[in-house]
Amino acid sequence: MRLGPRPAALGLLLLCAAAASAGDAEELHYPQGEHRSDYDREALLGGQEEVDEYVKLSPEEQHKRLKSIIKKIDLDSDGFLTERELSSWIQMSFKHYAMQEAKQQFVEYDKNSDGSVSWDEYNIQMYDRVIDFDENTALDDAEEESFRQLHLKDKKRFEKANQDSGPGLNLEEFIAFEHPEEVDYMTEFVIQEALEEHDKNGDGFVSLEEFLGDYRRDPTANEDPEWILVEKDRFLNDYDKDTNGKLDPQELLSWVVPNNQGIAQEEALHLIDEMDLNSDRKLSEAEIMENQDLFLTSEATDYGRQLHDEYFYHDEL
Repeated sequence: MRLGPRPAALGLLLLCAAAASAGDAEELHYPQGEHRSDYDREALLGGQEEVDEYVKLSPEEQHKRLKSIIKKIDLDSDGFLTERELSSWIQMSFKHYAMQEAKQQFVEYDKNSDGSVSWDEYNIQMYDRVIDFDENTALDDAEEESFRQLHLKDKKRFEKANQDSGPGLNLEEFIAFEHPEEVDYMTEFVIQEALEEHDKNGDGFVSLEEFLGDYRRDPTANEDPEWILVEKDRFLNDYDKDTNGKLDPQELLSWVVPNNQGIAQEEALHLIDEMDLNSDRKLSEAEIMENQDLFLTSEATDYGRQLHDEYFYHDEL
């Protein structure tokens, strides 16, 4: 059986993917603690192809489109970009491109072009054939059983996304399947799936021990490994908002659903730290144009990609 990669990690898989990708991104952005400006450009423009397209624009057109984007970021039209405005814009950009990707995937998955994606079509796109596991029969091989569990979870999420109980998912339902974090009616399903996975004692919460999974400290070790210390810190300081030592459903949601807010805030602060020439903790158009290369190598313009997307620089958004 060929197990193709998921185009987007979903449900509880989002947890692992988000944590891993965040660490990878941090290492790429700040290798050995040194800031890489070309990382910003690559992420902003979306890759070398977009960088090449950006270079083809005349300086006048670059300035025109960039100024248009700056005005759209400036929600209160006071001539300055604050941390909140930059963060809000970056989060909107993340969501826009996630939705665009899902729309492109929808066309690829809809093999018969009937305007819906069936469960069979999803399997064929993912694995080149239709896979059907018995829900009540575990497999002997550990790796195959792990895949069976993930595949069944995907099927449950697919069925939950299918609101009209039709033979397949329409575009809106497909987006709910691929990005349940963006759709309100999928929230309860995501929470319940997380509880089934982690709430071992069935009390409706996830304790620190349950959060850490199967980890048990080596009795010969004086302290926990670094990754456990990091996870404990995340549990205590990021997720357990009421500090009662366990995650309730809403706190659990902030763990299992990737939240771009923190990434966006970090990038907004980074831009202000680097570009704020008069130390007023906000950016004027002049400061941005003075540091145009830096702004175009940041997530604020999706690394310049927005200069080629009318959705962002057109007069109406």
